[in-house]
Amino acid sequence: MPGKLSASLNDQVVDLGLTDAVFLGLRDNRAIRSAFLQRVAQKFDLRVAEDQFTPKLMLSGRSLMGRNQDDRYRTSEVAPTTTMLSELGTRFSLSWTNRLNQADRTGRYQSNGLTFSIIQPLLRDAGPEVTTAPVRLARLGEQANRLSLKSTVSQTVTQIAVAYRELLRAQEQLRIARDALARSQQLMEVNKALIAAGRMAEFEIVQTEADAATQELGVEEAANNLDASRRGLLRLLAFDLNTPVRASDALEAKRVDLNVVQALRVALENQPEYLMQLISSEQAAINLLVAKNQRLWDVSLIGGASQLRDRVLGDQSSNPDRQWDKYAGIQLNIPIGDLRPRQNEIRAEVDVKDKAIRLAEMKQLTERDVGDAVRDVGTRWRQYEIAQRARELSRRKLEIERDKLKVGRSSNFQVLSFETDLRNAENAQLNALIAYLNAQTLLDEKLGMTLESWDIALND
Repeated sequence: MPGKLSASLNDQVVDLGLTDAVFLGLRDNRAIRSAFLQRVAQKFDLRVAEDQFTPKLMLSGRSLMGRNQDDRYRTSEVAPTTTMLSELGTRFSLSWTNRLNQADRTGRYQSNGLTFSIIQPLLRDAGPEVTTAPVRLARLGEQANRLSLKSTVSQTVTQIAVAYRELLRAQEQLRIARDALARSQQLMEVNKALIAAGRMAEFEIVQTEADAATQELGVEEAANNLDASRRGLLRLLAFDLNTPVRASDALEAKRVDLNVVQALRVALENQPEYLMQLISSEQAAINLLVAKNQRLWDVSLIGGASQLRDRVLGDQSSNPDRQWDKYAGIQLNIPIGDLRPRQNEIRAEVDVKDKAIRLAEMKQLTERDVGDAVRDVGTRWRQYEIAQRARELSRRKLEIERDKLKVGRSSNFQVLSFETDLRNAENAQLNALIAYLNAQTLLDEKLGMTLESWDIALND
């Protein structure tokens, strides 16, 4: 789609709003597409984990041809087996075997039977907390995966918004440079008129000519920056880099009043990195529970029954030989001298403590980042207000000085100096405005509210 769009619009400039850019990026950005592809495998991993308590069927069979010193024979065997694990740790097994043996001398012989067994652990692997641990871990992992996807999408939206504003900045900088060049050319015409009237020495126009040359250089530099900013945005949108686009949104801002305490509360409830660290701590606690359980003795109640029937096919005088076998009891396995269970427990204990440290660090980092982001928004707004006043005063100052030059009460040097002040003030106001808007966008990301601010649903 991006290739077709750019191919059809190569000969005309496309006006692109920030909202359009964000949603085009959500559709085609490569990082987001890759993240959603990973979700396909991740969701199936969860399905596999949740499927462990459903009955499993294994169909197996074989066919053999052989020969010994007495005879040649052919054996065919089919053996379906069903197994099931309960949330208490109980393991059930039901199998049926049908074997057919055909020999040249002894004839055809058939054997089939049914076997059922049950094992109930009493210590190791016993109880729902241990048995369901893989499912709980998988579900926590799924929550972490969704948070990771949210983080990826949020970061990409932030990148697109910042890149879009960089394009807006480059466009405005080019306009400022062109306006400065136009004013310099107008000043040159005024200088020529004053020289012709004998009110200015001819050599003084050199200052204006030098300034005009400098402004032409500034226009070229601004045009180059504009092209680089345009390509940076198109890369995030996964569009053809030669697509001619123009940021069409107006540069404007409104003051936002924020409370640090409320912002931190929102961040602790929504920030993906912090929530993923919480989940990681929960997973470590579950792993420790399992590791401790695996150090217990393997004591299990066992029981089962089987039926076997043998008969010779084609022999009417033979009766099927039925055999029954039933058993019940207890089995015990005690590992001696194996340090691996204790090793796993120590690692799990260390991991729990490490995750607690990391969670505390993440919480403090979140508090710091949110506080810095809130203060940055307030500071950027105040800087923008100051830059607005400075720009208006610089413009007014230049207008007064140009009027004074026309009546011979000022110098070329003074006007050119005020021209430089105006350009600097215009760029300062532009940079302050862009910085304020970007600060708001970054604050949304720190709070974990980027998707909500843009009304984006993951549709995962």
